[in-house]
Amino acid sequence: MKKYKLGMVAAEFNFDITSMMMERARSEAEFLEVEIVRTIMVPGVFDIPLAVKKLLEEKEIDAVITLGAVIEGETEHDEIVISHASRKIADLSLEFNKPVALGITGPGMSRLQAVDRIEKGREAVDAAVKMLKRLGK
Repeated sequence: MKKYKLGMVAAEFNFDITSMMMERARSEAEFLEVEIVRTIMVPGVFDIPLAVKKLLEEKEIDAVITLGAVIEGETEHDEIVISHASRKIADLSLEFNKPVALGITGPGMSRLQAVDRIEKGREAVDAAVKMLKRLGK
């Protein structure tokens, strides 16, 4: 069986949370015997799509996982950030015909809720690997 190679894009914003998500993702990759071959850190979730595109352009990358935590503030900024980033991430997956797993939590969540959702890092790796297998890649 082919050993899948994943790229990972993670947001530095709320790094106390995203760093734990990254740990979960790396542990799950090891458990599933897939390799995270390249990680790109970006300032925030809104910046994720450009880094995803860069990784999808690389032949050796089979799929990409995205990690971030969009915490609710006093305005609707969190909703704008996640809606635009998630839409572009989905578009890139279709454009490059490679899975891109959404491991971004939010919007409308508190910091405590974000900490409770750090397993999304693990779930993003699972989703990427499942899609690769189901697509016969």
